[in-house]
Amino acid sequence: MKIDVHVHVFPPEIRDHREKFFAGEPDFELLYSSPKSRLVGVEELLNVMAEDGVDRSVVFGFPWRDPGISELCNDYVIEAVRRYPAQLLGLACFGFADPDAAALESARCLEQGLHGVGELAFYVAGFSAAVVDQMAPVIEVLRHHQKVLMLHTNEPVGHSYPGKSDVLLRQLYRFLKLYGDVPTIFAHWGGGFPFYHLLKKEFAEVAQNLYYDTAATPYLFKNDIYRLGGELAGFDRILLGSDFPLLRPRRYFQDIAAAGLDDCSQQRLCGENAARLFGIQTS
Repeated sequence: MKIDVHVHVFPPEIRDHREKFFAGEPDFELLYSSPKSRLVGVEELLNVMAEDGVDRSVVFGFPWRDPGISELCNDYVIEAVRRYPAQLLGLACFGFADPDAAALESARCLEQGLHGVGELAFYVAGFSAAVVDQMAPVIEVLRHHQKVLMLHTNEPVGHSYPGKSDVLLRQLYRFLKLYGDVPTIFAHWGGGFPFYHLLKKEFAEVAQNLYYDTAATPYLFKNDIYRLGGELAGFDRILLGSDFPLLRPRRYFQDIAAAGLDDCSQQRLCGENAARLFGIQTS
């Protein structure tokens, strides 16, 4: 089974008139002001899944500052999961203008059948100590429901691009110290975080529920990351994530096949790990 854990979908109101949603949403405008930044719906995703051989996708919207827009997008994901339960799982997504409201939206969405929260991102504000503290109410909801969290991360060095924010590694570590009991995916390889699995003290304990996805790998890292990332963090911690519609899943399958991994490691990365994390039956 092949599972893509990182896919963005948007309802037609936003796909057809994105410019109407820029006001008061600097994060969304930063990433999607260019018409080259694609927005897709569930039907287009399902077609790509069939063409590229993906069995399941984990879908979510965007971390909106406006709770009303968050609810619109989360309802779209909830409905999509209900319509296509054999193909889709969903995460609730929102911003943190009001942490208590974010917790209420988390609870609402999880009670409606979504499998977790994410991809939470702080493109403009950055991942600061204040953000880590604001996440506490949402974390309590995830603990109660025993669900998964996905966080946007990015490498702190290298070229700039829309959406590359100030993600401090020490704040990611602080997050794990506070909330490491919650199964968490650091998107985009954790911005290089797998290297720290080599630390002798503390890290094994705080990172016992930590996973990484491969989203945007072809734009960010050499192909060796599939082998080296697995060797550093463990091949049971790496999840296929395409960041579709940024890239199609088949690009990752091609690169992973060329990366020199054995069949067992490829199967773990491309689906087995995600199935275990999200409780998906594979037989």
